[in-house]
Amino acid sequence: MEKKVLKTKKPADTGNMTVGNPYMLMISFALPVFLSQVFQQMYNTADAFLVGRYLGTNALAAVTSSGTLIFLMTSLFYGIGMGGGVMISRYFGADAGEQVSRAIHTLLAFGVVSGFLLTLAGVGFTPVFLSWMRTDPEVMPEAVEYFRFYFAGAFAMVMYNICCSIMNALGDSRRPLYYLIFSSLLNVGLDCVFLGAFGWGVWAAAVATVVSQAASVVLCMAHLMRRGNVFTVELSQIRFHKRMLAEIIQNGLPAGVQNSVIGFANVIVQSQINSFGKLAMAAYGVHSKIEGFAFLPIISFNMACTTFISQNLGAGQHKRAKQGARFGILAASCLAECVGLIYYGFAPQLVGMFDRTAGVVELGVRQARTVALFYFLLAFSHSVAAVCRGAGKAFVPMFVMLSVWCVLRISYIITVMRITGDIGLIYWAYPITWAVSSVIYLLYYLRSDWVHGFDGAGVNA
Repeated sequence: MEKKVLKTKKPADTGNMTVGNPYMLMISFALPVFLSQVFQQMYNTADAFLVGRYLGTNALAAVTSSGTLIFLMTSLFYGIGMGGGVMISRYFGADAGEQVSRAIHTLLAFGVVSGFLLTLAGVGFTPVFLSWMRTDPEVMPEAVEYFRFYFAGAFAMVMYNICCSIMNALGDSRRPLYYLIFSSLLNVGLDCVFLGAFGWGVWAAAVATVVSQAASVVLCMAHLMRRGNVFTVELSQIRFHKRMLAEIIQNGLPAGVQNSVIGFANVIVQSQINSFGKLAMAAYGVHSKIEGFAFLPIISFNMACTTFISQNLGAGQHKRAKQGARFGILAASCLAECVGLIYYGFAPQLVGMFDRTAGVVELGVRQARTVALFYFLLAFSHSVAAVCRGAGKAFVPMFVMLSVWCVLRISYIITVMRITGDIGLIYWAYPITWAVSSVIYLLYYLRSDWVHGFDGAGVNA
């Protein structure tokens, strides 16, 4: 006999995206996410900006070169967290209250375990990882210092992202914004005090980030545990529900592998960049910080798209899900290209804000003007991947990213570096692989039956 599903009536303010104008719903969801990402990028950039100003080029290279390794180490956990968010959205759209509660508590349990594992790996193996990346010996001491302090607070980093995934899955993108504004301002303030007033080293920038993220976790958990919420978190209920954990991993592991693949490819690129010396390291790191702003509309509409599609497919509204997918892809691609045009035009000024060293500015501008005009391809690929995840087709973007953004990108770089030592050819690896993946995604989006990804799956867990 089929298990009875607990139905839960969703109040008007819970983020229900199965009724109302789909375009306005997605915009109202994406806007707070966009602002959240602006502040997220601000306090990521604050470390680099203030470190460069107060501690010099070596410290700047140590901090900015950390992004690829941090992404690689966190990507698997974050991907599975995304899978948990998809399951929460799907059951929320289907009014399956008991399953939503189990998914939330299981996802929190996963975050607790992941945070501790990431802390141990990050603190213990930092020198090994940096050696693999061929980090410049002049930069190595400060890079190790920064990484170890950063990963000492990995638990807070993971739990914050898990909490945000839960709230976003329920259609609430505003509270994560409020909490992030607070933590961003706190991070910038601590950076100014630790680096400017106290004159501490690069490790203090990592401590500022960790303290700020921990404050965000406290605020998130206080909200999720508040009585009167649609789904209230209870500490005693945070544990693994086996069937729900299996569903979360089934939907999240492909996204985690996809992110890990991208992270691994970027680490290979970073190691090639590092072989050109500290000026190239600093320039690549500065470019990555600036490029993060091009990701803001991509992330915003991707999250809105995934949540919208998951909820509506959970409610059986296929046509409405298609409407949301088209709008999300178009909006992200157009906005990302606008950012790219701005970056192309003002690249010297933007790179120079971080480091005025002539070599750093020259290399940073060269990379910017190689890739910036192709940001619409980057957005398109990520947007169709978000559609696939929201529709329960997470294996599709995993295979595309593995074959194109990892195998093809690495093969291209190894080949061109054997032929010539021109760093500019490394920069071209990105637009080339974005173009190839976009063609594949376009064919899949137009010809596949992605909209029936959840059909027949049921709502029992």
